[in-house]
Amino acid sequence: MKTGSIQTRFNNKLHTDFSKALNRRVSEYFKKKGIGRHANWEMIVKTIVMFTLYFGPYGLVLSGWIESGWIYILLQLVAGLGLAGIGLSVMHDANHGAYSKSRWVNQMVGMSINLIGANMTNWKIQHNIKHHTYTNVDGHDEDIGTKGGIIRLSPNTEKKPIHRYQYVYAWFLYGLMTMSWIVVKDFRQLVGYCRDGMVKKIHSPSAAWTWLISFKVVYYAYILVIPMIFSPFAWWMILIGFAVMHYVAGFILAVIFQPAHVIEGSEFPTPDEKDLLDENWSVHQLKTTCNFAPKNWLLSWYVGGLNYQIEHHLFPNVCHVHYRKIAKIVKKTAEEFNVPYRSYDTFWGALRSHGRMLYALGR
Repeated sequence: MKTGSIQTRFNNKLHTDFSKALNRRVSEYFKKKGIGRHANWEMIVKTIVMFTLYFGPYGLVLSGWIESGWIYILLQLVAGLGLAGIGLSVMHDANHGAYSKSRWVNQMVGMSINLIGANMTNWKIQHNIKHHTYTNVDGHDEDIGTKGGIIRLSPNTEKKPIHRYQYVYAWFLYGLMTMSWIVVKDFRQLVGYCRDGMVKKIHSPSAAWTWLISFKVVYYAYILVIPMIFSPFAWWMILIGFAVMHYVAGFILAVIFQPAHVIEGSEFPTPDEKDLLDENWSVHQLKTTCNFAPKNWLLSWYVGGLNYQIEHHLFPNVCHVHYRKIAKIVKKTAEEFNVPYRSYDTFWGALRSHGRMLYALGR
């Protein structure tokens, strides 16, 4: 298995009838409805709401109107909701090319990930290329961790004695996810992606480093330095608020993504000696992915339709506002071709399954 060039292949000779029928039916849906696959007015409104949730508290803090420390922390909680919302509902679609049919619009909206502290180049490599292609495949999908990680999310990675207790401590560590990205992980990832040649698939390594460092400077300047200078709060209070915002966002992101792939019944395939995964790519996505809370409109709205994770993995270039409708097509087609389609009725049910999976993987 060569992770740099990613030579692992799928056996797309299998289940070809399913893949063709599914793609045809989804295409026919959009054609019959006379609608595009990209954003609509609902998506535009959501974009405005999420950016307001994130930048609104920031503006209030700088205005000087807020002097209470408790209200300041409450505002940072709201900003954390906005931060997670931008990641789940806005930049996510844009960086998949699903926000607009205009490449320029997708690029501009997608760059919002840099404004919230992360890095677009790394995200596209880790998420679009590795995770979406090789979901739950150890050595490729970094979302299930790497060898030696403090949380074990795959039966194919090394088990350590500490993992016996991960069903308890993992939930606390999930809140550190975005903080880890902006402080350490982005730099470490870019070093690795430059070394194995993955960055060249997007642009030059020198440009990648220039963008990363430049946006990190801009981010830390506006999110920490400016409030320390112009707000009525002490520097240590600003740091506490910053940590609170990221902890809220990190926890939300983790508990949305983890139950979509690391739950009971999910498969964790491994390639054979010829580096071949014995499954069709589309069916591989169904075997490694799960939906949850399909009737929870509010949750679905906030998380960018990622409770319809199956539809997202099969059609990542379709804006999430359409997932609810095409989910009916995907489920019916999967049942017709006897392909698994896993879905939990509630979000709580999916979280409980993930918790049981953490427990099992620790043993």
